[in-house]
Amino acid sequence: MGETKLVHSPLITYGSMLSLLSFTPPFVILMWYTNVHADGSILKTFNHLRENGLQGLINIWPKPTAIAGKLILCYALFEAALQLLLPGKRVEGPISPTGHRPVYKANGMAAYAVTLITYISLWWFGIFNPAIVYDHLGEIFSTLIFGSLVFCVLLYIKGHVAPSSTDSGSSGNIIVDFYWGMELYPRIGKHFDIKVFTNCRFGMMSWAVLAVTYCIKQHEEYGSVSDSMLVNTILMLVYVTKFFWWEAGYWNTMDIAHDRAGFYICWGCLVWLPCIYTSPGMYLVKQPVNLGLQLALYILVAGLLCVYINYDCDRQRQEFRRTNGKATVWGKAPSKIVASYTTTSGEKKTSLLLTSGWWGLARHFHYVPEILAAFFWTVPALFNHFIPYFYVIFLTILLFDRAKRDDDRCKAKYGKYWKLYCEKVPYRIVPGIY
Repeated sequence: MGETKLVHSPLITYGSMLSLLSFTPPFVILMWYTNVHADGSILKTFNHLRENGLQGLINIWPKPTAIAGKLILCYALFEAALQLLLPGKRVEGPISPTGHRPVYKANGMAAYAVTLITYISLWWFGIFNPAIVYDHLGEIFSTLIFGSLVFCVLLYIKGHVAPSSTDSGSSGNIIVDFYWGMELYPRIGKHFDIKVFTNCRFGMMSWAVLAVTYCIKQHEEYGSVSDSMLVNTILMLVYVTKFFWWEAGYWNTMDIAHDRAGFYICWGCLVWLPCIYTSPGMYLVKQPVNLGLQLALYILVAGLLCVYINYDCDRQRQEFRRTNGKATVWGKAPSKIVASYTTTSGEKKTSLLLTSGWWGLARHFHYVPEILAAFFWTVPALFNHFIPYFYVIFLTILLFDRAKRDDDRCKAKYGKYWKLYCEKVPYRIVPGIY
């Protein structure tokens, strides 16, 4: 199993795994509590915990409820049905280390459109009030925390008992197996891909659904939607739309093609994503900020530009790969490195590494507009409280760590060609700095 070559020392690795396993669930609840019940003030939450200790956390931790379970189940079944039933183009994923090639049905954009139209229609025609989701948000997160842990345990058992493909195996350590996962491409039956469901159709989709929910809740609470909330919601929706537009490209990334389906990816997408990624909007519901038209437009345009550049980076590399290095990059023929490598089964293969356009600026330059976009959909909250900015800071750490993991993996895979590539594109993320 490839993942057993640990990036950090074992102590740090196990320490960070165990601390993430134990600290992320209460953190999700505290994030919700601070935004919804403590006016977005970390100090208020901190004082509450300082005065009441562990009992304080237990007191604010909502019990999972039937209504929360019902809401989650309806949503999950709806998304699973769309994933299975909506038509889509047949797309092949990258070849895995064991030579297995997953096949997908690319219907993400259709599922996204159907989901948002259905959700907004239910509200518009008075069939279901999305504010209910906000009112039960704590219970929903609590139910998701426990439900997703059970889900990860089932994935762990499935990995041992009935793996879907050859891309699975144990590291011999139960914690590592549970945290990183056993299988690369777990499926139910032949066509239902579990990672596409958890990462895209449950996780990313919930981001859009909750963004709309927060907007509707603020409208219900105050009779209008503040410009800050509009900027936040529009930018988040544009970002998620870009994600689904490019979903088939996402299936080639590290999340799907390298990280196995375990706690790290699956719990992250089922619980951490809906809470933490949407937190700037969650904060704005009860702390509406009035930006004024001019400032709101400046922030909106800057944010849209960042999402576009992020999309264009991905598009450029995808075109380059699709045309086998023939596509023009910024109007010129691309400069590239032809790198050869050997698979685990001993086959020789070649890859093309793009070294011009956005990809000539830095090896992971596309993370810069991604972090900036997150900043621009958070900044409408202005600077009264720190909590809305947690996501941007978390994202920065996540992407810098991912860039390092990706670089380490490529270094091992490409050897001397990677060295050549790094000489040509010396910066990892920020041109001229890092």
